[in-house]
Amino acid sequence: SFDDEGGVDEPRKPLKCPHVETSFLPDRDRERRQALERERLRDEWRSLQEKIKLEPIEITFSFWDGVGHRHKIVLPKGTTIADFLRAVKRDLADSIADLRNAAPHNLLYVKEDLIIPHHFSFYDLILAKARGKSGPLFRFDVHDDLRLQHDVRIETQDAHAGKVCLKAWYEANKHIFPASRWELFDPNLDRANLPYSVK
Repeated sequence: SFDDEGGVDEPRKPLKCPHVETSFLPDRDRERRQALERERLRDEWRSLQEKIKLEPIEITFSFWDGVGHRHKIVLPKGTTIADFLRAVKRDLADSIADLRNAAPHNLLYVKEDLIIPHHFSFYDLILAKARGKSGPLFRFDVHDDLRLQHDVRIETQDAHAGKVCLKAWYEANKHIFPASRWELFDPNLDRANLPYSVK
């Protein structure tokens, strides 16, 4: 069609009734805006998570050879268990003879009676609010031995110090308490509804 000036009119968009809900209908412009907003939020979330992974966390642990030797180490939250064990070996090799010749892959980290695989990071455990047999795994800021203050049969929101031990010690003593209670951490097992058991 032609306008009064003799030019060609722009094709008009079909008019929509303003009283009808149309938000469920496809709309390329709206979908493009939503996709850009999702991407912006995703980038913002990733940036925030990277900052959280760099935050320092103080980890209280015992080197376990049948007797606990309490130690503390400060590492970023994003540290994997394998890197944590390397740092433990580096810090304690001079004072604990068993660690001098041990490779980090020959060490175990046991938290709340669960053997944590080396590929998990503290950030993963904190974010997932992972639980052990007797309570949460994600509270790594243990300062005192809770057994001196509380009944160990009662679940508490506080966490016990983790144990670092040699795999060889575990294999030789896994039939004896406390190693007889240790089992591999399964992130898919929901421990929130399982009763506490000393078995």
